[in-house]
Amino acid sequence: MKDPLLSGKAGRIDRVEVPALRFFAIEGQGAPESAGYAASVGALYALAYGARFAGKAQGHEDKVGPLEGLWWADDMQVFQPGGARESWRWRMMIRAPGWLDPEAFETLRAAALAKRRTDKPDVAEALPRVALQEYAEGTCLQALHVGPYAEEGPLIARIHDEAAAQGMALSGPHHEIYLSDPNRSAPDKLKTILRQPVRAHG
Repeated sequence: MKDPLLSGKAGRIDRVEVPALRFFAIEGQGAPESAGYAASVGALYALAYGARFAGKAQGHEDKVGPLEGLWWADDMQVFQPGGARESWRWRMMIRAPGWLDPEAFETLRAAALAKRRTDKPDVAEALPRVALQEYAEGTCLQALHVGPYAEEGPLIARIHDEAAAQGMALSGPHHEIYLSDPNRSAPDKLKTILRQPVRAHG
């Protein structure tokens, strides 16, 4: 069954209620093409796939969810074309399975570290920074963007305008959920959920 939080018609802005969810999460700073970002995402996938295989052995059928990212900066102008991408701050996340408790999480981390110390030392260095975190957004406006990441701006602006039209204020970081693999999909076919938490003014 398709997750209703990850669906929608391209360009249509929907209002959704997002429950508290648990994630493998790691924070950092820099452009998505930086080595530190790549190692951080690699650490998330190492744990997410480790959880999938460990859970399957116990009878769980959880699949690895899409990569998600929260993006912010002290000066949001850096997200405009030509902005200082090295100033971008982010928290990258992959949803964790419900059965995973803190003890099992540390077991997964130890196994991932042992496996990657020699073949992927940059990922091994990032693994200690991954946390098992709950994230609650509540009321959000979101829309499905189809196309290159660089062309998200107009739809993000529409989401902000819609929040104002509904008498809502922005209440959390910009959230992107990557439904497509950029290594396997053409830029004009990329599907990304753009989500913005909102709250009533006052």
